[in-house]
Amino acid sequence: MFSRLITSKKNDTHLPKLDSALDLYDSLLLPRLIEEKMLTLLRQNKISKWFSGIGQEAISVGVTNACHNEDFLLPMHRNLGVFTSRNVPLYPLFCQLFGKADGFSSGRERSFHFGSLEHRIVGMISHLAAMMPVADGLALANKLRDNQSIAVSFCGDGATSEGDFHEALNLAAVWNLPVVFIIENNGYGLSTPTSQQYACEHLVDRAIGYGVKGIQVDGNDIFAVMNAIKEARASALKGKPVLIEAQTFRMRGHEEASGTAYVPKDMMAEWARKDPIVRFEQYLRQNFDYTDQQFSEHSKRLRELFKTDLNKALVANNPSFDEEVERAAIFAPQYRSSSTPEATVTKNVVEKRFVDAISSALSQSLREDEKVLLMGQDVAEYGGVFKISDGFLSEFGEQRIRNTPIIESGILGAALGLSLDGFKPIVEMQFADFVSCGMNQIIQNIAKSHYRWTPGINVTIRLPHGAGVGAGPFHSQSPESWFMPHAGLKILVPSTVEDAQNMLYSAILEPNPVLFFEHKRLYRSLREAVPAKAEWTDIHAARVLREGNDMSIITFGWPVHWAIDMATEMAQQGISVEIVDLRSLAPIDWSTLLGSVKKTNRVLLLQEASEIMGPMSEIAAYLSEHAFQWLDAPIKRVSSIHTPIPFNKNLEDGYLGQHRLREQVLDLLNY
Repeated sequence: MFSRLITSKKNDTHLPKLDSALDLYDSLLLPRLIEEKMLTLLRQNKISKWFSGIGQEAISVGVTNACHNEDFLLPMHRNLGVFTSRNVPLYPLFCQLFGKADGFSSGRERSFHFGSLEHRIVGMISHLAAMMPVADGLALANKLRDNQSIAVSFCGDGATSEGDFHEALNLAAVWNLPVVFIIENNGYGLSTPTSQQYACEHLVDRAIGYGVKGIQVDGNDIFAVMNAIKEARASALKGKPVLIEAQTFRMRGHEEASGTAYVPKDMMAEWARKDPIVRFEQYLRQNFDYTDQQFSEHSKRLRELFKTDLNKALVANNPSFDEEVERAAIFAPQYRSSSTPEATVTKNVVEKRFVDAISSALSQSLREDEKVLLMGQDVAEYGGVFKISDGFLSEFGEQRIRNTPIIESGILGAALGLSLDGFKPIVEMQFADFVSCGMNQIIQNIAKSHYRWTPGINVTIRLPHGAGVGAGPFHSQSPESWFMPHAGLKILVPSTVEDAQNMLYSAILEPNPVLFFEHKRLYRSLREAVPAKAEWTDIHAARVLREGNDMSIITFGWPVHWAIDMATEMAQQGISVEIVDLRSLAPIDWSTLLGSVKKTNRVLLLQEASEIMGPMSEIAAYLSEHAFQWLDAPIKRVSSIHTPIPFNKNLEDGYLGQHRLREQVLDLLNY
C-alpha cells in the first residue's frame, strides 16, 4: 500500500514553540490580508480579475515553510502564500498582479503567470497540468547535479484529468526523480464537482498505478501539510517521487466573477469552520493563551507591512507600447561565435552522409559541453530509429543519453525545466508527425516563456520529417508551418550535409528554442565532402545556392534538390535560374529574398508541404507587398496537393510538388 493519511495531533512533539508558531501565523495571515485587500480593489474596479486562494493558505505556506530554499516550487493561481513565504519583494509582486511596468513580466502577463528563478519559483500557464512535466525537468537537473534539492509542483483536482498530469507522474516514476506533486483538491473544477471529475475514491489512489508514494493530507491543517512535505521530500531525495492529495475547499469562485451559487450552503458552512487561519488561532489560544487583542495586533502590523508597496504599485506606470521593444523581447540575444573563422587554414575534410553530419554535430556538442543531453524514444541502447545516436550511450552514459516513455508532451515540458536550470536538452521526436502530441508545450509554454519572464530557453527539438520514403500519412508530413505563427521559436530546415552539421551544432548553442527539421529522404541519399568538425553558422541567414538572372526559385529542405535538378535542365536551354535556400523559416531572411527577386524579376516558391497554408503562403504574401514593383510576372507557388500523404509510391509521386515543377517553371518563364 503506497498511500496513507497524514494528520497532526495535539501532543505532536514536533509542533513549534511560541516564536516559531507566531512566525508561521504571520505567514498564513499575510496572504489572507493581501487577498482581502485585492477583493476590495476588484469591487472598486481598480484591478480586473482575481483568483482567490482564501481558505487554502495552509497548503501554500505549509509547503514553502517545509521545503528548503533551493527547492523549486511551481505554484498555481491560488498560491499567493508561496510568493510571500519565499519573501518575493512586494512592490514588484503587486506590480505584476496589476499588470504594471515594474512587474516581473513588465505587464506582458497576468496574475501568477510568472516566476522568479532567484526565489526558485517557476510560474504557471493557463493550460492545466502543463507545468508538471516542467517540474520533472527541474527535478532531473537537481538529480544530475546531486544537489539534494527537489521540485514541488502544484495542481488542482481538475488538472488531474489532463494528459500532462499522467505523463509527468509516469516520467517521474520511471526516472526516479526527486519531485513531489501536490493536488489541491478543493472540491470543484470551476463549477464541476469532483464527483464528475474522477471515479476513484481518492485522487491519491492514482499513486499506486504509477508506482509512486501517495500521501493524503488535511490541506487546512498547516502542521499536517508540513509533516507530509517533510516526509515526501525525504522520499523524493531517495528516488521515490510522491503524490500528495491535500484536501481543502475553495471558499470563493473560480475567479470572482464566477461566484459560488453552485455550492451547497451547508458545505460552505462546514468548510468555513475548517478555515486554516481559524484553526491556527485556536491552536494559539489553547497552547499559548493568545487573545483576540493580540491577533488584532498581528493583523494591523501586517496590513501596514504591505500598505506602502501596494499603494505605490497602484499608481505605478503602465507599460508603454514600443513595437521595437516588444519584438526584441521574443528572443534572447542570438548566439554568435566569438572566434574568427580561419579561412586560410586547410581544414580536415571528410565525406559524410546527411545522417552522419547530424550524428557528428550531436556527438561534438555532447563532448564539448556536459550540460548538453539527448532525450527521446529509443535513443539510448537502440541508437534511435534512424541510428543517429548509435554508440552514444557507451560514450556519454545513461544520465545524458536518456530513453523516454512515449510521452511527447511530457518530455518537451521536462526539457523546458532542464533549460530553466541551465542545461541544454535536445529532444528527438521519433517522427515529426508525432509532434502534434506535444503542441501545447511547444507553442504555449516553450515559445512564450522568454517573452513572458524567463531567461532564454535553450531547447533543441529534432524532427525527422518529409515524404519520399513511402511511409504514408502519419510518418511523412512536413509540419514546419504549424509553428510559424507562434513567436518565440526558431525553425531550421537544412538541405545540405554541411548545413545539417553546422546548423544543428549552432542550434544547440542557441539560447532560444529551435525546431530542427531533418529530412528523412536525405538521411542516406545525400553525401558531401565537409569539414570533419562542425562550426558555428548564422542560422538566420538564407543562402543563394546558385546564381541566376532569369528567375528565382525560393525553397528549402528536400525541394532544394528538385530546384537544382530543374535549374540544371533549364541551363541546357540557355535559361539562368537562381536558387535561394531559406534554411530558416523563423526568422526569415527577407533581405536575401528581396535581393534575388529584384535581380531576376520572376519568382517561384517551391515547398514540399501541401498547398494550403504552407510556409510559402507567408512568403508569397510578403513578396506581394514588398517586391511587387520588381515583378514581371505573378508570384508562382508549387506545392504538394491538399490531401493526406499517400503510401503507394505512384500516388506519393503524384502528390508531391516535384511532379508539377517543370510545367510551372515553363509557365512562369513564358508569362
